[in-house]
Amino acid sequence: QVSCPQPLASAWNQPCVTSCGDSRAVLYPPPVVITFPGPILSSCPQESVIGSSAPAAIEGSLGYGAAPGYRKVFAYGAAQQGRVS
Repeated sequence: QVSCPQPLASAWNQPCVTSCGDSRAVLYPPPVVITFPGPILSSCPQESVIGSSAPAAIEGSLGYGAAPGYRKVFAYGAAQQGRVS
């Protein structure tokens, strides 16, 4: 009988906000300056790390070694969803 350790799951995200500089247009005549505010870009990138273990009898490149008799499998991914306001 084989007992497997609990899978590892870890996820996190953090807000990211940045802005671009303003744009200006000069109209003639008479000279008038119009300022267009730059856009504010915001997103919440999310990164996840998921892992599990498999018996060492399963051959192949399953990832990094763990406890004797087991190999760990890790998957890493990042997803971003952007919004312009």
